[in-house]
Amino acid sequence: MSGQKQTQVLVIDDHPLFRDAFSTVLEGLDVANVSVLGAGSLKDAQAVLDRSQITLAFLDLNLPDAKGFEGLMRLKAAQPDLLIYIVSATEDRTAYEQAKELGAAGYTPKSLPKDELDAVLATALEGGSWFPPVADNDDPQQMDSDTVASRAASLTPTQKRVVGFLSEGLLNKQIAYEMDVSIATVKAHMTAIFRKLGVINRTQVVLALQDLGK
Repeated sequence: MSGQKQTQVLVIDDHPLFRDAFSTVLEGLDVANVSVLGAGSLKDAQAVLDRSQITLAFLDLNLPDAKGFEGLMRLKAAQPDLLIYIVSATEDRTAYEQAKELGAAGYTPKSLPKDELDAVLATALEGGSWFPPVADNDDPQQMDSDTVASRAASLTPTQKRVVGFLSEGLLNKQIAYEMDVSIATVKAHMTAIFRKLGVINRTQVVLALQDLGK
């Protein structure tokens, strides 16, 4: 893992304690070699982006100099290729959909429990997309193959690798050994996989993908 290319991440939030806590979580994940920078305003963020090779940014919706989705629009206009995840206490379908329409790669509610937050951040660091699931009536046992195939296609390469190990019957600690990561990171990937596939356990993951011939 020492040979991993460093990923530079920018956390944009006007609360220093939140920035510090969020940075600690990011740096604690062993899915990437992460360097985290912080900014308390959109102006400061743009200055950091101008002088650093940032590939991923986590953006709060309410900054001193940018309210709502103004910050997202301005950053995307300046750097279209920048992967941006919204971080916000606002949690509703309209906000998620608007963020996606405006070019956000993901949306991270501040209320996420630690294990789910780890899963979302691991997805973001791999360049994947994640938005909170909205209430629906999907029964994982009744989903058609097209639905399962669509959800499986959204898995990141690392998540697909984890699924492959699941299909081989490996335990979490064995997967961690094979991937040279911690068991906590494997659990984070598993949480993200369950969310994306709409299942509740590892057995359902294997059965769902077996039906697709994967």
